[in-house]
Amino acid sequence: MKLYVSKYAPNPRRVSIFAAEKGIALEIVAVDLFNGEIKTPEFLARNPFGRVPVLELDDGRTLSETRAICTYLEGLQPQPNLMGEGFEERAFIEMADRQVEHYLFLQIANCVRHTHPALAPLEQPQFEDFGKSQGEKMLASARWLDGVLAKQAYVAGDRFTIADITAFCGLEFARGMLKFNAGEAGFTHLQAWRDRIAARPTIGKP
Repeated sequence: MKLYVSKYAPNPRRVSIFAAEKGIALEIVAVDLFNGEIKTPEFLARNPFGRVPVLELDDGRTLSETRAICTYLEGLQPQPNLMGEGFEERAFIEMADRQVEHYLFLQIANCVRHTHPALAPLEQPQFEDFGKSQGEKMLASARWLDGVLAKQAYVAGDRFTIADITAFCGLEFARGMLKFNAGEAGFTHLQAWRDRIAARPTIGKP
């Protein structure tokens, strides 16, 4: 299987870490976001929205959307389990994953897209005021997550799951593009969790 990614992009990194945790080897195909490659007919045939990641199966079919790809990989290799054993745990892990995706990860992404000059070619028009407001909301979400991690070891409970991958990749994107440091911002539990996740052998570099 081939995984189409772009360097530094957080969503492809989510899939790469998920696959690494599963021990699933994927052929990595790098796509340059800034040279128009994602808008070529060849790439749009894989994903009509021109986004990464895209997983190309051995039979030629393609899957886009990060969580859909992870769902496929979870079914392909059920252990170690990252999305929940049984309907009840799955529901709570999905809730945690959706919360960090919508109330942290997306705010970080919107802040970067609309305030960072490097993203201007991809995000036209940029709305700086919107981006700044998303950055402020991101801090509120980080404060919430810091409180969660004060009570439990991982985002969704007492074990590592897809929710930790989502939160980590979002925060690392903020660390790289926004120079955000959870510890310096006063979120000590979030920083300690980040450091533990970063030490996992499957994390690697973006």
